[in-house]
Amino acid sequence: MQDSRTDRVVTHTSQTREASTGRGTPEMTPPSHSLDRMHSVELFAGAGGLALGCELAGFHPQAVIEWDKWACDTIRRNQADGHPLVTDWDVTEGDVRLHEWGAITTPIALATGGPPCQPFSSGGKHLAADDDRDMFPAATDVVRRLAPRAFIFENVKGLTRARFADYYEYVQLRLQFPEHRAQPDETWSHHLERLRTDLDTTGGLRYRVQAHPVNAANYGIPQQRHRVFIVGFRDDEPANWTFPAPTHTKDALLHDQWVTGVYWERHDVPPADRLGRPSESTIDRLRNADRATLGLPWRTVRDAIADLPEPTPTGHPDWLNHVLQPGARQYKGHTGSPIDAPAKTLKAGAHGVPGGENMLRRPDGSVRYFTVRESARLQTFPDDYELHGAWGEAMRQLGNAVPVELARVVAESVEYALTDSGKVIAVAQALRPVEA
Repeated sequence: MQDSRTDRVVTHTSQTREASTGRGTPEMTPPSHSLDRMHSVELFAGAGGLALGCELAGFHPQAVIEWDKWACDTIRRNQADGHPLVTDWDVTEGDVRLHEWGAITTPIALATGGPPCQPFSSGGKHLAADDDRDMFPAATDVVRRLAPRAFIFENVKGLTRARFADYYEYVQLRLQFPEHRAQPDETWSHHLERLRTDLDTTGGLRYRVQAHPVNAANYGIPQQRHRVFIVGFRDDEPANWTFPAPTHTKDALLHDQWVTGVYWERHDVPPADRLGRPSESTIDRLRNADRATLGLPWRTVRDAIADLPEPTPTGHPDWLNHVLQPGARQYKGHTGSPIDAPAKTLKAGAHGVPGGENMLRRPDGSVRYFTVRESARLQTFPDDYELHGAWGEAMRQLGNAVPVELARVVAESVEYALTDSGKVIAVAQALRPVEA
């Protein structure tokens, strides 16, 4: 019988091919329901980016929790339209802290989520634990209640700032020892001191926790998006896991643009529009490099949207959410994303959508807003996945989302580790002596 993981690799062969040629968005086919799929729960689901990636990796959510009505409507609309990735998700519009977790009786392999990041975001107020939107305590409590075999939590890179160092450590220690709870009225800083003191004596549920800052562009996402993933495995899981290695590089893109020129030729870009030439010393270095060692090239905005028609105010009958949004303008610090590089980070913003990050800058210097569909491409959402709400609302959902393909890469590595871990446990149980 063929290994289910082999089936999944075959499913994503088209994604590897798309990433290397830069055309369009990855084809996303859900895993066969005949596979022995692992159960998960998704917290703070938003529009579903992380959950979609986990579904593609072979996990099926028993609960999808999100408090925002518009984001829930996005998932529900796609369910109503029969989208195969979300058809049978159990979506709850509500507060993770108030959810009835006792209703879940199935063993949970994976807990995932992107706790609201405004407390740590460069566009937020930087209040960390003093911000009542900080949902890491709620995430930790779900881990304590469900004891999943593993968890994946994603947040903004701001969480790793020096000013948040103690709280960053606190988040990881809480997840490492989820049953080590704060006392009534105890401050997080005092609880951190107790956790540090009790490291060697704390019993009960424990996790091996790793935190990894990443740039999504290094994994084939056509966007410079710096985030941190916090991944943990339950201590009784003999999982041998490391964070997936980067597959795409800036050097490979520059090589294809300025050494061989294959990038420009593939997109039929005239010489006058070939902007962003690096220094001659960089070109000389790349000319002498072994191209095979550079990996796949970073994907650019042009790679992501080249096959989409130019948007119009009335949209396009063949493309969901592809409507021109008027009003884009540029000024200092607000200049948009060059078309022949990965996009700047799409943002939601505490005070509306920051247009500088959500605008396309053409070679002639003119700008326009990305359409919702173009932004979905930059976040690697499927083309047949519709975002609900007006432009600003849909862009907010996308700005808060985890790129689907990045989520799949991380979740698939965890799935592989858990599958191998399960085989180790099964062998150990089979070899265990039978008591007389």
